[in-house]
Amino acid sequence: MAILRMDHVGIVVEDLAAAIAFFAELGMEVEGQTPVEGRWVDQVVGLDDVRVDIAMMRTPDGHGRIELARFHAPAAVDAGPPNAPANTLGIRNVMFAVDDIEEALARLRAHGAALVGEIAQYGESYRLCYVRGPAGIIVALAEPLG
Repeated sequence: MAILRMDHVGIVVEDLAAAIAFFAELGMEVEGQTPVEGRWVDQVVGLDDVRVDIAMMRTPDGHGRIELARFHAPAAVDAGPPNAPANTLGIRNVMFAVDDIEEALARLRAHGAALVGEIAQYGESYRLCYVRGPAGIIVALAEPLG
């Protein structure tokens, strides 16, 4: 057995349109959007009578994807505080390499993003920051230097 690739990261959101706009502002493209329901999805996710709208978004290079999901039934469940800190167990951030961290941050702020800490420089390699994105997830931005 061997992993072929990482296919996507799934994020459950309350406002699908706002989440799509947020990630589109970052430069991702909608690959597809559809409602999903039926016995097969119930079997996969281990819930009954699932009705969900999903949007698959891909990075400009086509190698990274995010699946945004808005559950209609059963209703989404909060897993903890809405602004859980970076050391909370579980998936805490999704990182994107950007060409201009200041511009990316300004554009995301227009969609409600806020810095978690501050922009910092890691040696001569990167400028980095965490911003709070849709559904309280942390979106990490990394601007390569040099």
